[in-house]
Order: sequence, then structure tokens, then C-alpha cells
Amino acid sequence: ERRCSEGCCALAHSMLAASAAILCAVSTAYWTLAPRMPTGVALRAPRQLIAPACSALRGRGGATALGSSRAGRVRAAAPAVEQAEAVSDAPEVVSMDELVSLCKRRGFIFPSSEVYGGFAGFYDYGPLGVELRNNIKRAWWKDFVHKREDMVGLDSSIIGSPQIWKASGHIDGFSDPMVDCKESKLRFRADQLFWARAEVGGELLGYVSLLESGDMEERALAMATKMKKKAGRQGELSLSPLKDFTEATAEEQPLIPSPETGNPGALTAPRDFNLMFQTSVGAMSDAASTAFLRPETAQGIFTNFKNVVSTGRVKVPFGIAQIGKAFRNEITPRNFIFRSREFEQMEIEFFIPPGDEAWKEFHEQWIATSRSWLESIGLRPELLSTDVHPSNKLAHYARACTDVMFTFPFGTQELQGCAARGNYDLTQHAEASGKSMEYYDEASKQRYVPHVIEPSFGVDRLMLAVLTSAYTVDEVGGEERTLLKFHPRLAPVKAAVLPLVKNKPELLAKARHIHERLQRRYYVEFDTAGAIGRRYRRNDEVGTPFCITVDFQTLEDDTVTLRDRDSTEQRRLTLPELLEFMEEAIDA
Repeated sequence: ERRCSEGCCALAHSMLAASAAILCAVSTAYWTLAPRMPTGVALRAPRQLIAPACSALRGRGGATALGSSRAGRVRAAAPAVEQAEAVSDAPEVVSMDELVSLCKRRGFIFPSSEVYGGFAGFYDYGPLGVELRNNIKRAWWKDFVHKREDMVGLDSSIIGSPQIWKASGHIDGFSDPMVDCKESKLRFRADQLFWARAEVGGELLGYVSLLESGDMEERALAMATKMKKKAGRQGELSLSPLKDFTEATAEEQPLIPSPETGNPGALTAPRDFNLMFQTSVGAMSDAASTAFLRPETAQGIFTNFKNVVSTGRVKVPFGIAQIGKAFRNEITPRNFIFRSREFEQMEIEFFIPPGDEAWKEFHEQWIATSRSWLESIGLRPELLSTDVHPSNKLAHYARACTDVMFTFPFGTQELQGCAARGNYDLTQHAEASGKSMEYYDEASKQRYVPHVIEPSFGVDRLMLAVLTSAYTVDEVGGEERTLLKFHPRLAPVKAAVLPLVKNKPELLAKARHIHERLQRRYYVEFDTAGAIGRRYRRNDEVGTPFCITVDFQTLEDDTVTLRDRDSTEQRRLTLPELLEFMEEAIDA
């Protein structure tokens, strides 16, 4: 056994040495060839190519030597003023604390009513946050409405007739299962509270419970191990698959501990909690004046279907798109802006002919279109995935539903849903209102109630995904920098105009002229505070894709230095060339 172990160690060392040699060779080739590649041609970094070797070397302490050697080659070969070097090319996700801190520090997102201690489930968007949100909405509207001939827009009211919500089923059935902790007085969503049965040697040890997260399995096992040690039990520990609290039997519920206190018997049985915000319309506050803030934008589209058909010159298949606020009285708002009580939706109801087979093709097309669009605005493909809802988990009216998932700092969760809703909504409103929702198809000479495919995006949730994808830490000149790699189309500030010094009136006048020219089309900033390197870093951290430096050469030949945020490369451009470049990079 000893000789076998020594042989394995020797083999492992040989393999690590070979991996190191290969990595050094590929690194040398990469950093030699990369600067010579034509524009638009990219080489994958060597640590992406040999990620397993890097991981093994990191475990053996070899990464430090390789990293310093590589950094030396970068500094020796780089012709530019700055050279960015990635700390790690492995797919990583920023921590929630880092992201929230950046958003607060740089004016993206603030807690609502912060001067009064905050108000749970509500957020305010600062100067940069409102720009990012608006850019996301503009990009979605342009791509899904303006660039399509089969789409029109709508903006329906936030408060509508209560009969809308009665017909749609929201008043009777729009609820989440709720559980209370009788000891801590905290409230939880039952379908987000998970539990498992722990056994030692086949005999019951106890139950563990925890709130939904990306590392639930590891945390549950750690809790069970601690329970076993405390009980002094000997034998093999086993843990049942995690289930949510709604799946617990009446006999199991009293045995499951509260995730807050850890005591069994503290949780109540699940009960329904309606998520709609109620208000009153008019001078009187009685049953007749009761109304609701809309919990979704979709019903405004369905109730306006006949209006759009009669005025919009549209033919099935076609879609109606809407961006608007929605409100849900969430039991436990959490994970920053991922789940809040006031949010904004970007929804499409795409109307198609009826038929058992027709909807499948449209459904698949919209799933592919949605995911492609998410990648086009800068979301990292490796953080995206899909989740197909099993038939037993579908809503009673849905034929199919597929979610585009995203790996957030707190785990992989739904980013966008694409549902085949059938004709349920139009049929419900036709029955409740007594108004026909039939469509006359001139091609087939038939009347029918169209079916619907619904791609639904949340603006706030998408903004969180954009921030997560963009957050990057790398090295420039041996110093670590934090930057947001926003797609130029989404970046809150498109460019920063930076006069090299602020004590030369002629330089400032020239920089102001360039700034005013760019302001006609883009949101750009004028920054004179601090050294030029400090200004670069400040703009990197808020995601400004381009910095335009106006120096003394500008006064001579009317050219400026354009610096790219991601690569830190710089080049001289005339003003006409700069305007053409900005248009191509941002608007193309």
C-alpha cells in the first residue's frame, strides 16, 4: 500500500509538471499571437483552454509561479499604456455583498425610505440605476416591437375594474402558501422553506430545515452532521432528499424545526395568502370602492385584445407588448431586487391560431428568441440555462412552460418565463364580460379565439442579471481594478470626456465642444477631477465603455485618444471618426 501510494504521488507530480509545461507553452504562444490577431478575431486565453490543469496547479501551489511569469510577459510585450490581465478565467459569480455594496456606493440602487430605516421589499433607483433600467427597456422595446412587423405596443392602467381580476382567477387563486413561526413571529413562504429527514444507521435522528438557496444540500448535510455529533450517535448518517414544506404530511409538520429558532413544533400549517395589494377608488371606502393594484401586466393586454385588432391592422399571428409596473405583496421579499413588492415587467402576449400542434413551434421559437436576445445584451452564456416545467407542475390552463434560468450570486433561479397559455384568458374575459373575443381569420374564413404564447421578462430581475454578468475584477499594471463590463448599448454612461488638465482654458473649451456634440445623441459625462488614471478607474467601475481624452495634440490635429474599458487599449481618432465609431459600437 505504501509503495502504491508513493507511485501514485510520483505519477501525480509528473502529470502536474507536464501540465505546467503545456500551460507555459500555450501561454507564450497566446501572448505572442494575441496582439497580432486581426480585429474581430479572438483567441481563448490559455487558462480557459487548460482550466483543469490550472485548478490542479493551484492546489499544489504552482499557480503563483505561473501567474507571475505570465504577468511578466504581459508587461514586457504590451505596447499600450495599460494592459488588463484577468485574475481568473473560470466562470465565477460575484458575491451578493460585493454587488449590493457597489450598487449603493455608485448610485445604482438605494433601499427605499432609507432615512426612516428602510421599507422591506421596495427599492429606489439612483442616477446610474435609472439610466441602466431605461436602457434595458429601450433595448427590449426596440428589438421586440420596433424591429418586428408582427408586434404592436400597449400601455394599460395600473388600476382596473375588479371584475378583471375576478375573471382571471386572481382574487380567488392568486396566493402563495404561508407559514408562521410561533416563536420568532417571522413569516415564510412554505414553498421556499425546505426540510429533510436525517437518520443514523437507519433510525430517525431528527429533521433539518432551511430557506431556499443555491447551497441547500451542503448546508442541510452540515446541519445533520452537527445534530449527530450533539446527540452522540454512532453509525452512518443519511439524509432524505430536500422537499418544500407543502410536501410535508400532517404528521411530519410538527417534527420539522423552524429555520429561525431550530425548535420543532414552532411552525404553523401552510395556509394561502393573497398577494394582491388592495386599495379604494373614490370618496367612499366600502366594498363597492375596492380595487387592486395589478399583480401582472398581462390582463391589460387581454382586455384590450379586441381594441387592438379593430384599430391596429394586425393579423394572427401577432403580438402585443407592454412594459409597466406590477405589485405583489410578497410574504418574504428577498435577494435584493430579485423578489420585491413593486417591480416592472416587460411582457408579450403573442396570439396564434388554435390547434394541438401549432403552439409547439411558436413556443420553441420564442424560447430561442428570448435566450438569444439575453445573450445579445451582454449576459454571459455560461450563466444561462433552461428549465422545462413538468406537466404536474403546470398551471391548470397552461400547455407548457419553459424558464430561462440564470446563475445569480444566491443560486440558479428563473430569469424569464415562456408559457403556452392556450386561450384561457380570452375565454374567461369573454364569459365574464359578455363580449366576444373571437377573431375572424380572412385566410381560412374561420372564427376562433386565438391561443397565446407569453414571453415574460422582469426589468428588475434582468437588471440584477446584467449587473451580475458585468461585474469583473482584473489587474491593470499590477493593480487590481473592479469594472462593470456592460454592453455599450446598456451602459448608463456611454462615454466620459476627459480634458488632460483642467487649468488650460483652450483645452477645456475643446473638450466642452466634443462633449456637447456627443450629448446630442448619448448620455455622456464631463470629468476633470483627479489624475487621468484615477478618472479611468472611476469610469471603469460604473461601466462607462469609452473614455475620450482631450490633450494638447488635440489642439494641433483635432484628434482625441479613445480608451476602451475592457481591453484598456487606446487609439487616436478624429472627431468624425469618433462619432462614426460610437454609432457603430452603441447603436449597431
